[in-house]
Amino acid sequence: MKWSIKVGKILGIDVYLHFTFLLLLVFLGVVTWRTTGRIDAAVGGVAFIGALFGCVLLHELGHALMARKYGITTSDITLLPIGGVARLEKMPDNPAQEFWVAVAGPAVNVAIASALFVWLSVTHGFAAPGEMTLLGGSLGQRLMTVNLFLAGFNLLPAFPMDGGRVLRALLSTRLGRPRATAIAANVGQGMAILFGIAGIFYSPFLVFIAIFVFLGAQAEAGLVEMQTALGTLRVRDAMMTRFRSLAPNDSLGKAVDELLAGSQPDFPVLEDEQPVGILRRNDLVKALAHNRRDALVSEFMCRDCESVDATDPLSLAVETMQTKRCTTMPVMQAGRVVGLLTLENISELIMVNAAMDRSARASR
Repeated sequence: MKWSIKVGKILGIDVYLHFTFLLLLVFLGVVTWRTTGRIDAAVGGVAFIGALFGCVLLHELGHALMARKYGITTSDITLLPIGGVARLEKMPDNPAQEFWVAVAGPAVNVAIASALFVWLSVTHGFAAPGEMTLLGGSLGQRLMTVNLFLAGFNLLPAFPMDGGRVLRALLSTRLGRPRATAIAANVGQGMAILFGIAGIFYSPFLVFIAIFVFLGAQAEAGLVEMQTALGTLRVRDAMMTRFRSLAPNDSLGKAVDELLAGSQPDFPVLEDEQPVGILRRNDLVKALAHNRRDALVSEFMCRDCESVDATDPLSLAVETMQTKRCTTMPVMQAGRVVGLLTLENISELIMVNAAMDRSARASR
């Protein structure tokens, strides 16, 4: 995710902090100091938020480790002011597996709250209700309360939050994944509207959550709808067979000539007939804005984009493109590049097939 700082790796998973999270800590510290006039109160407030997001990190690790049990890797975890995001390779297609991956995060929060309850009971550390505030009172008791809130809030059936994924998993056992996703997305968007209305009267923070949930549900439903439309299609059914490629030692000037000569936005970069990267139009334009027309393609190509085999399921290729955030992938067959797969071509294939299906139904 852009504007994120890598802070470490836990159990093989990269952990990032979004810069807005750091701004939140600074803002909270300054506001607390100006309100109370005490440095220790400001430090305590920042420490509490840090501990809270440590619990959020453990929540996301719960998802990641449960997904790993089912052979699904997690690319990274990013901490944002609104919570954490674990970027799983994909969600399990099996409803039971999706259920356990979804509940693993809230289960971690319940486990943390339970451990804090036991510790507070043994140490007699419970404070009177009147002494508890968000930034004041027993740290352990505040963390226990917040973890219970996180567990309950995340289990609300607001797809694509954890509770929404639990709802989809339960519905999928009887209705199938596409229909279950549509229902869960509608429920999630309905709850997002309620969040938004509540946010107008009570807290602007709820408005941000509402936007996140509404757009997330829409995107998830669209992805599943696309995967359903792809059905049994293979990569070769959607790939471009007429394409231009570049070499790492070509200049960006040559890339400009190729860009203007056709409609191909991204170019595979080949070395000894093997793909070593993708030169994307946006990266090319950024380089040209800095007067780098004579620079080499190898300086600005994306090296993280993977290739795909012509016989792979097209739905699997789409998942890979979403996970790797690549809009273009070289297509391999018998050890050489035979085509180019783009999201635009996939969308065009879906539109063509849909039009042909409507025509076939109308002629019956």
